[in-house]
Amino acid sequence: MILFPNCKINLGLNILRKRDDGFHDLETVFYPLMIKDALELVPNSQHPASSINFSSSGFSIDGDPATNLCVKAFNLLKTDFPELPAVQMHLHKAIPMGAGLGGGSADGAFALKLLNDSFNLDLSTEQLVTYALQLGSDCPFFIINQPCYATSRGERMTKIELDLSAYKFVVVNPGIHINTGWAFSNIVPSVPKRSIQETIGQPISTWKNELTNDFELPVAKEHPAISSIKEQLYAAGAVYASMSGSGSTVFGIFEKETSPALDFPSSYFMAIV
Repeated sequence: MILFPNCKINLGLNILRKRDDGFHDLETVFYPLMIKDALELVPNSQHPASSINFSSSGFSIDGDPATNLCVKAFNLLKTDFPELPAVQMHLHKAIPMGAGLGGGSADGAFALKLLNDSFNLDLSTEQLVTYALQLGSDCPFFIINQPCYATSRGERMTKIELDLSAYKFVVVNPGIHINTGWAFSNIVPSVPKRSIQETIGQPISTWKNELTNDFELPVAKEHPAISSIKEQLYAAGAVYASMSGSGSTVFGIFEKETSPALDFPSSYFMAIV
């Protein structure tokens, strides 16, 4: 069985306060985009019943494969469902990593869904969300995979009516890795006068001046390429452009009929969806 984990962008991101547990309260809108990885699972009779054999292709994945969220998803479910057989899981990475697009979180969440569907575990959406939160704060969104207003660490989500199908998205990643801890350390938390939930309900033409990402200013100060990408997207006719998450991906929203003239370095990742 194969599923295709998609990415997300953040439409606005406010860091509201630092919590006693060391995390931060935030607010954002998660919006799914159809830039996709591919995740395949098959039973594997060649390995012991307790194991997962994980492989990958596409973009190189840093770190020990045992720490991959797909592997963690299998081990998490195996604890509660010891009858799960050994599996071979292959991930083809097409979503840039460490880019503010949630690709790793999507892979982990889709691994839960893939295991649930493949082995008839009959887990409800609510149960899958609970498992996903154990993998990471962004993972529950990809179980729901619909536009959501998110608060707390990002795990408290409310579905919202937000249809941007009349637009196309240009997604650009310059290949700069942003350390999330560093990004948070450069934020002074504050509560804005207007909630993102209110701003997102206004016409998209107003977003340029009112919908912001708190991470963008410090990240762009450290990496001027972020500002350069955003400026080029606006110059090409974007109605709204912003950095996603803690970066370094920048996206532009364009009217469907627009054919933006863009000239980014060949080393950049760019997709139009």
